[in-house]
Amino acid sequence: MEELFSDSGKASELLEQGMAMVMAYAPKVLLAVITLIVGLWLINRFVAVLDKKLGQKDPTLNKFLCALIGAILKILLLISVASMVGIATTSFVAIIGAAGLAVGLALQGSLANFAGGVLILIFKPFKVGDAIEAQGFLGSVREITILYTIIDTFDNRRVVIPNGQLSNASLTNMSVYETRRCDMSFGIGYGDDIDKAKAVVLRLIQEDERALKDPAPMVVVGSLGDSSVNLTVRAWTKAGDLWPFNWDMQERVKKAFDAEGISIPFPQRDVHMIKAD
Repeated sequence: MEELFSDSGKASELLEQGMAMVMAYAPKVLLAVITLIVGLWLINRFVAVLDKKLGQKDPTLNKFLCALIGAILKILLLISVASMVGIATTSFVAIIGAAGLAVGLALQGSLANFAGGVLILIFKPFKVGDAIEAQGFLGSVREITILYTIIDTFDNRRVVIPNGQLSNASLTNMSVYETRRCDMSFGIGYGDDIDKAKAVVLRLIQEDERALKDPAPMVVVGSLGDSSVNLTVRAWTKAGDLWPFNWDMQERVKKAFDAEGISIPFPQRDVHMIKAD
């Protein structure tokens, strides 16, 4: 009987201790859960507003910066919630630091991409909307994220390139300047009048409103080929008119040469047959 009363006394004591712990920690846990839910909602709202405001001023920076700020705020929120429950924040921060070191060693490539994204946003070799050629791809920059840059090619493909590669390799930005030079080459026969052919090409350029007057267009003899005299043509246009102007000139020069009796030779070979006695 004494053992029975002893066991029941221990059970009631444990029950009282459990109830005391529940009464002590339940408000803290409830408050921590409410803080976590409300904090996440406020962070998401803040990031959404920031994204909208920055998107109007700098569409290149907003996605990167909003993702970074959102991650930092959520980490600070978790630390605050842990301290409300009673977890020592110093040890918690130490655990996060150790975990961060381990993750950093495991994700060195991702960290390189993150650093590359920071360099891209600081030095701005390109921005959203620019036409660039990088890593063998040519297209328009759609988005710059924390780790990757998204490019839409002109034949409607989406390419995702790591920022680390973009920040450590050469690339061509074709949207920096408002004007670009259109380089073309046309071959004429050795028996054709060079001055006449140059005058025809120059007239066609001057008749096209897309060709700029300054700098002035240039038509010169670029080289003497195996079967043709190659005319080098250089004309300046606005960046958006470059390729339409180039394609139209190819057709117009061919038709004008045909009308003026100027030949455009193609590679050919003369074979001489020698009859042996």
